[in-house]
Amino acid sequence: MKDFKPGTTLGHSDTKTMINNSLSILRQNIGRFDPAGLAIPGLVLLIMAMMVLPLPPLLLDLLFTFNIVVALVIIMIAISTRKPLEFSSFPAILLFATMLRLALNVASTRVILVEGHTGPDAAGQVIAAFGEFVIAGNYLVGFIIFVILMIVNFFVVTKGAGRVSEVNARFTLDAMPGKQMSIDADLNAGVIDQETAKKRREELSQEADFFGSMDGASKFVSGDALAGLLILIINIVGGFAIGLITHDLPLSEVTRIYVLLTIGDGLVAQIPALFLSLATAIIVTRVTTSESMTEQATSQLANPSALFISAGILALLGVVPGMPHFIFLLLAFATAGVGFMALRKQIAQENPPPVVASATDAPKELDWDDVEQVDLIGMEIGYGLIPLVNPETGGQLMNRVKGVRKKLSAELGFLVQAVRIRDALSLNPDTYHIVLNGTVRGKGDIMVGRELAINPGKVYGTLEGIKTKEPAFGLEAVWIDPSQRDYARTLGYTVVDPSTAIATHLNKVLRENASELLSHDEAQKLLDKVAAKSPKLVEELVPGKLSLGVVTRTLQNLLSENVPIRDMRSVVEALTEASVRTQDPDQLTALVRPKLGRMIVQNLLENRETLNVMTLDPGLEQLLHTVIQQNNGSSGVVLEPGLAERLFNALRESARAVENDGFPAVLVVAPAIRTWMAKAVRHRVADMTVLSYSEIPDEQAVKVINTVVAEKPIQ
Repeated sequence: MKDFKPGTTLGHSDTKTMINNSLSILRQNIGRFDPAGLAIPGLVLLIMAMMVLPLPPLLLDLLFTFNIVVALVIIMIAISTRKPLEFSSFPAILLFATMLRLALNVASTRVILVEGHTGPDAAGQVIAAFGEFVIAGNYLVGFIIFVILMIVNFFVVTKGAGRVSEVNARFTLDAMPGKQMSIDADLNAGVIDQETAKKRREELSQEADFFGSMDGASKFVSGDALAGLLILIINIVGGFAIGLITHDLPLSEVTRIYVLLTIGDGLVAQIPALFLSLATAIIVTRVTTSESMTEQATSQLANPSALFISAGILALLGVVPGMPHFIFLLLAFATAGVGFMALRKQIAQENPPPVVASATDAPKELDWDDVEQVDLIGMEIGYGLIPLVNPETGGQLMNRVKGVRKKLSAELGFLVQAVRIRDALSLNPDTYHIVLNGTVRGKGDIMVGRELAINPGKVYGTLEGIKTKEPAFGLEAVWIDPSQRDYARTLGYTVVDPSTAIATHLNKVLRENASELLSHDEAQKLLDKVAAKSPKLVEELVPGKLSLGVVTRTLQNLLSENVPIRDMRSVVEALTEASVRTQDPDQLTALVRPKLGRMIVQNLLENRETLNVMTLDPGLEQLLHTVIQQNNGSSGVVLEPGLAERLFNALRESARAVENDGFPAVLVVAPAIRTWMAKAVRHRVADMTVLSYSEIPDEQAVKVINTVVAEKPIQ
């Protein structure tokens, strides 16, 4: 459509174009119009009109009948509903149904007070018919019956439904954290996908909203019952005043007309109100199952022993002198008959007829679906630690675990799989286990509600609390009250919350076992990422020169030696060159490490320019070199026991001395013995890194600060 400036004269073609465009927009809007969308607004306008405008008796009859039909439909739906969320619109429908009934009461009150003096048919035939039926010639009896109906509705059904709604809302909200944790645990374990988890979270949220709304909707019902009683009193008092004063009718005529109309009007309104109160009670007392209320009641009430005992009691009452024998004995026989049929059905269910075995009915063969896989990474927690997982109660463990995964994935160079967290009743309430491949690799005890003050080695005071060991590194620690946090920090303690303590332990376990977290799938994905930018490089290596299994094993060796594999391009290039010389993963690892030397050394410098290292005594290094050569470079080298003991004791003492000076324990040896030495010290000397001379870049400054000497003891 063209843009026109003010004052521009439109030609015939421009005007026609504008009209056509406007008509087109109008047709599009009409095409999108949904008449069903006017139902609720129309109902609201109808309710407001009934409260303001006078209605003819015929329309009142139609609306009162419609009100009864609506109440019947609602209670039938409530009975057949299997779970409350199947009728999630019930609170809103209850509100509109209540307002419709109150509006009808207002409209009928206006007609009764204005036209009541003309006769019982002034407010329509429905009100007159209900009034005549209940009163049955006695106005006092009719009034008492109506009051009893209102008492039953208000004090029995409505009060009970309101209390159940309140309790349901409270317990549903209290149970939400556990249900959310279960959904998150299933998602982390891969039992469900993201879409299923999202759907289950939405259902959980809807369930909480529903019971919260029902708690409020039950107040509508109780208010409606009270309003019905007040309207009854107003109609009678107002009718008597208008009949006697305004229209000068005799008292007997006033009583006959206005009491009849008032009770008829109240009864027409109270029957739907009672239906809605029952529907509310049915909805909030439903237990979520795959059966409707009728199916549940039929299956659970058909108890043969209960029916036979009841029949026996009725029979005894039937033979007592003065009792109506026929009625009691008739019901006793009927109850016994129902019990006999229930017993036959129960026996038939417990003893089904034998089925002739055929080839198709043979026992099902086991398949792979019957074999459960262990979780790669899991965490089992006692029930006392559940608040740490629940975000609704301030639990931060899930966020801490995600942070650990993100940090490790960035540092190691591959995606660390999700951690499945689940509660284990076999554990103590405050205990957790870190599980890798189905085996426990770490455990600890946590005190929820306290904080862990860790002694880093030098503190300036003591703390009041429960002494313990920090679970990750075994340091001395104290569980303190959160109010002591700042004081503990001034004394030199490191203070962490329980979630951080668990996450730190998880980080240590995963880092120490990083090689077990990398499988063929992760290795293939790493190669695919390199192939996206350098396809020829990967095609030449796998499967041309090396199998995926050999590449995976080499990467696992690097990770076991705390070498990250972030630079996969360099790893692939080094493997391509080394594959010409060997196919052995251990030898390939030794050939790849020099390519990653800068990254290895960078992680050891810690913002220093000089790399401080330890070396072996030349004689000792030559001895080890000779022994390894005699074994053809095999990793199964066995040293003389006395020499091995002196060697590892010297390594531990040197490492302790270097660490006390504030430097990492780095041992530099000849390339020929580096692989054996790295494996030998891995579980004997904590936190020692073994490098070969070829792995240190040429421009890197190196300083020898300790020489390891394994001297023989003096005889």
